[in-house]
Amino acid sequence: MSKGQVRVMGALVLAVTFSLLGANPAVAQLKSVQGILSGVVRDTSGTPQLGASVQVIPESGLSATAIGFLTNTQGVFRGEKLAPGFYTVRVTLAGFLPTLEKHVRVSANLTTLVRIQLESMFASLEQLRRAPSAAASESDDWKWVLRSASSVRPVLEWMEDDPISAAAMGSDSIPVEPVRGRLEFMDGARKPGSVSNLPASPATAFAYDQRLGLASRLLLAGLMSYDGESPAGGIATVWLPTGSLGAGPHTALVLRESKLGDVGPTFRGIRIDQGGSLSFGTRAVLEYGGEYVLVGLGSSASSLRPRMQLDTRLSEDWHASLIFASMPTGPEPLDAPEGEAINGLAAALNEMDAFPVLMWRGGHPVLESGFHEEVAVERRMGARGKLQVAAFHEDDSHVAVFGRGSNLPVGDFFQDVYSNGFSYDGGSSTSWGTRAVYREKLSDDVELTVLYAFAGALTPSSAAAGPLRELFRTAGRHTAGAKVTGRVPRLGTRVTAGYQWIGGPTLSRVDGFGESLFDMEPYLHVGVHQRLPKFGPGRWEANAECDNLLAQGYVTLSSQDGRVTLMPAFRTFRGGLSLQF
Repeated sequence: MSKGQVRVMGALVLAVTFSLLGANPAVAQLKSVQGILSGVVRDTSGTPQLGASVQVIPESGLSATAIGFLTNTQGVFRGEKLAPGFYTVRVTLAGFLPTLEKHVRVSANLTTLVRIQLESMFASLEQLRRAPSAAASESDDWKWVLRSASSVRPVLEWMEDDPISAAAMGSDSIPVEPVRGRLEFMDGARKPGSVSNLPASPATAFAYDQRLGLASRLLLAGLMSYDGESPAGGIATVWLPTGSLGAGPHTALVLRESKLGDVGPTFRGIRIDQGGSLSFGTRAVLEYGGEYVLVGLGSSASSLRPRMQLDTRLSEDWHASLIFASMPTGPEPLDAPEGEAINGLAAALNEMDAFPVLMWRGGHPVLESGFHEEVAVERRMGARGKLQVAAFHEDDSHVAVFGRGSNLPVGDFFQDVYSNGFSYDGGSSTSWGTRAVYREKLSDDVELTVLYAFAGALTPSSAAAGPLRELFRTAGRHTAGAKVTGRVPRLGTRVTAGYQWIGGPTLSRVDGFGESLFDMEPYLHVGVHQRLPKFGPGRWEANAECDNLLAQGYVTLSSQDGRVTLMPAFRTFRGGLSLQF
């Protein structure tokens, strides 16, 4: 048995063990950690209310004993040592109407925040119905995350200078707004190189969040393209037994199908993902899981991909992570962009394009694969900054290389039907690397990310008489980049602009894991998300994402397979409209 097979088998045994522990109610009960519920009571003008009577009533049939609190001079109450589950919060105060907040979820080892707004008894009938608060969203400077890979789920921190600023990042206990559905009208591939994006054509995608009972949720997503000669479509389902996208187990099933040309073959793929998390006391969280991928294109190819991550809080300012992940690198599909993970709609859509890159070798399909091991340490820098330093090792068995060329051997090049683009198996690559990342919120609306990494990547070598992959070798490369994410306060425009420099010609990503984790694309990247004036139901937004705008990093090589132009990053554009309701 090879070293890679032993590593996979060991990771799978551990993943199954933790899955069985999480599935056993008795063991889960022994490992459960009590949660905290905190909140603030204000009137409609935002004034904190002293002496409000707060009753926290369990919604579980096992216990109906209410717990009582009184708010302090800041209108704050705090209940500790609450059993995980759903609660109803009832607030009463002389001169105000009684107020109920139902289905407030308290999670183990987390602090849940609720905001109660009391209506005056003397308000007009039109004011008796609670309206959404127009207050600006609070800054998330108080948040900390025990993670160095985006597959790790939420943890939190209680800040002494702000007694109500504590909640689970990614928790849906406090929705920003009641978003249940999402429609996208887009053109362009969500993830260039993924077999589930062939071809890149105008398409409509939808996602819907359906609650099942008091706790469970089912996320549904679908997609259909409009290309008459190459139709494509698929469906994804994500089951969340505890109702939490971040703090509980999940099961995902994805089915995709794409017709490659009018007379070409049909791609069919299925992907099953299972994962969960375990907490050890109040300082450690273990994320575990794995996925199985099976694709067919004439013949079939499959892959089993385990993953694990242990995050530990060393002190108030220091956190450490130990990571084992399967390649290809990048955040897990269920890790939606920040701000969208609350309702999980973006996460469900990401599931649609989570297939690895498909390539040909010797006339048979192969999938991009490999392993990534990493140790990372993160330190808080002041009130708004974080510095992370990591060392990692990558062992790739099939590295995906992209390029353009014509009249190439069909047995080794997976050619695009409508262009001269292709994907190619660059062979194996093993390297060690290091990474340093600094992130800081310059203001409530602007965030800066600076990244430096040194790692191995496929690079061109001297000419050879053999196949194209004989021109490839693994060499160390420096890379440095910066990204600014900002929001225009009144217009609601979100802008992302970044540039990543690479110190020398490369044919593959230098630090694909870090780039995906911190959303740092090679070369020049610009993204714009503009919220549109309200018309009709829901909230409309125009989106545009542009990668490698200057078309940098292209390398031209000649071999016995022909003359090709290889590129570590495509110049791509994706844009359209989205509707949330």
